[in-house]
Amino acid sequence: MLVAAAVCPCPPLLVPEVAAGAAPELDAARDACADAVGVLAASRPDLLVVVGSAEHGGTFRQGAAGSFAGYGVDVSVRLGPGEPGGQQLPLSLTVGAWLLERAGWADAPVEGLAVAEQLEPGACIGTGEDLAARAARVALLVMGDGSACRTLKAPGYLDERATSFDEVASAALGAADTATLMGLDDRLAYELKVAGRAPWQVLAGAGSDAGLAGRLLYEDAPYGVGYFVGVWS
Repeated sequence: MLVAAAVCPCPPLLVPEVAAGAAPELDAARDACADAVGVLAASRPDLLVVVGSAEHGGTFRQGAAGSFAGYGVDVSVRLGPGEPGGQQLPLSLTVGAWLLERAGWADAPVEGLAVAEQLEPGACIGTGEDLAARAARVALLVMGDGSACRTLKAPGYLDERATSFDEVASAALGAADTATLMGLDDRLAYELKVAGRAPWQVLAGAGSDAGLAGRLLYEDAPYGVGYFVGVWS
């Protein structure tokens, strides 16, 4: 059963070494992510699953490795404590692993789940229901960004629909509104370059019967991309 969840954005710029001189611009987001991971630890889960989108879906064992070398910095991470494995994490899970390392996570076994970016909503919801049944106390760290079309300088340029989509999504994440998350339009999300749609719908499936309350800790679009941090507990 799902007992807690944290929702965090997954830009590599969260890592100060990657952001370099621009690092202070995301200090508030980093602090909110740290608080969110703290809520997961306080829930004393039997299993923590880090969920994020990727080009292809897949599962990752504790110890799987991730790296930010592709962004010009010598920073590597592992998914949870323990011996490193041979699997290589996609970016979303690498950022999640970095958040856990930063927090000194040692509270429960950790696994990773990459969700294919275009996985249709019903399959995402079913995946979440399966995750919630994995253990008596399951926690999720859900990595995903909102629209990348919020401003003229955004990665996806400006789309007038982006702000309203993000407002609906962020409100649902902050209220633990599983019905609204389940109903997010996957085609519109794809057009708006929303990286978090599939992971958020996995979360909705996991939390549909959990009766959790939500709280939004951070919401901004500093680079024309929607970044949200929230907790369910």
